Amino acid sequence: MEMPRVPVNLVTAKQGEILKLGHITCRIQEDGSRTDNRIGSATFTLPPQTAGPPAHWHEMHDETFLVTKGVVRFHAPDGKVIDAAVGDYVTVPIRAPHTFSNPFDEEAEFFNTYTPAFYINYFKMLAKMQEGEQKMSAEKNLQAMAHFATMPAKGM
Repeated sequence: MEMPRVPVNLVTAKQGEILKLGHITCRIQEDGSRTDNRIGSATFTLPPQTAGPPAHWHEMHDETFLVTKGVVRFHAPDGKVIDAAVGDYVTVPIRAPHTFSNPFDEEAEFFNTYTPAFYINYFKMLAKMQEGEQKMSAEKNLQAMAHFATMPAKGM
């Protein structure tokens, strides 16, 4: 069998599509276009004292989070809280209710993956819906989630 000649791709620290999600910044590194939609990835920057999206679960994709700056608080059912620091890795499988926040006084950042990659389009939709808004709207967030097999987790 002949060796394949599939290209290896580099996204430098200055590249990637930048989205403003209210007060949160998202930099897309892989939108699935180079992986046949098998994986997508983005980096999120959370200012201090930032609430994340409404609690939810995904019906069609897994997520992972690698904290690269500060501390990110992950919220799970029954009041469970996980404070993930730099280098900590959180895996969120399909149907695992969750959300995240940065209730601390220092900026936080995480690298996020999605398998499959279609969920990247949720962030693009949300950015368009919230253009010019200073804070992320829970209502608009839930509206966008509904397009991507993401269900609200009430009572978390």
